[in-house]
Amino acid sequence: MNLLVEKAMNQIGFSLKNLTSIIVTHHDIDHIGGLHEIKEVYPHVKVCSSSTEANYVNGRKKSLRLLQAQKIYPELPESEKANARYFQLMLTSVKPVNVDYVFTTDDFKENKDLRIIPTPGHMPGHISIYLYRTKTLIAGDALVIENGHLNIANPKYTLNLPAAIRSIEKLIELEINDLICYHGGILRDNVKRQLIDLRKSLL
Repeated sequence: MNLLVEKAMNQIGFSLKNLTSIIVTHHDIDHIGGLHEIKEVYPHVKVCSSSTEANYVNGRKKSLRLLQAQKIYPELPESEKANARYFQLMLTSVKPVNVDYVFTTDDFKENKDLRIIPTPGHMPGHISIYLYRTKTLIAGDALVIENGHLNIANPKYTLNLPAAIRSIEKLIELEINDLICYHGGILRDNVKRQLIDLRKSLL
């Protein structure tokens, strides 16, 4: 099978054969769209997520993004409906994947390696990952980087904005050297200051 993600990883000297687990921050299509194909080729890879997101990843519940798209569809101007139908078709094409490990409250506690941090807002079961050794925060879509500055994920696609703001408040407490956003890349300058400023701007 021709996996684009595998090609990209090979270019940096890594093989999916050596991958043991995939942590899913949330169930948007750009985060789980290729999981089924990866598991088909590499069944040893374990899929991990929060208990809330697991229900959407494994298909027991209908995608919240699809429900959102279907809800707003009748209100869209005719000029936008073709693209909206295509978006819905893409969402329905995502194949469910069994979640092998659901994070428990023990995973949310501090330990010597990493901490799973519930950061709901963009999606209700969204999580972020903090690595203690390098003081790295993987924020998923809890945050984005735009023109070198932190921002919240597009409010249009953030299902609960007050919850998203409260999630930012959790992250301010962390000592962060590198903040990785799935949209925007890596932020290394004045991370705490930018988190504080972002929270103030959203209140």
